[in-house]
Amino acid sequence: MIKIALTGPESTGKTELSLQLAEHFHAALEPELAREYVENLDRDYTFEDVCDIARLQVEQELKYENIEDENALVIFDTDLIITKVWLDYKFGYVPPFVTERLSHRFMDLYLLCEPDLPWVPDPVREHGDDRPFFYDWYEREIIQLATPYVKISGTGDDRFVNARQAVEDFILAEKNKKIL
Repeated sequence: MIKIALTGPESTGKTELSLQLAEHFHAALEPELAREYVENLDRDYTFEDVCDIARLQVEQELKYENIEDENALVIFDTDLIITKVWLDYKFGYVPPFVTERLSHRFMDLYLLCEPDLPWVPDPVREHGDDRPFFYDWYEREIIQLATPYVKISGTGDDRFVNARQAVEDFILAEKNKKIL
């Protein structure tokens, strides 16, 4: 099974790309969990809320941990990297279970969405002016995990074409590794 996560700052098209990629590749799709969680709160979110989101993300991953179908593909609309960064940025502390889980290098490929789309505000988004800062942080986290990644840019259909090509290239490379 190939596991691909979209990551990047707020308002960079992760959800739309996730939906498009899952449909195009007939892949399983795991939605972003943080948005719905925070939208359903009747108060500001807390450190414990973000830890709960992280636990839900781990559960989301565990569903796919022992699937051995090499032709299966799952697309994750965000993952623990975003949650780790958010915990560190907002609260100055990342619980060990988050770093421990990330150290397992669960994802096979990250699509890092560049902040080249216009900022679209909504009640859950907080840092429109800081997108380059967070983009760089997410990239450093991916590099630290030593997981392959591709930067995704472009507007309109170009963004999807670039993401689709990155996934196709990765799948082909994985198949070629198995042949060798």
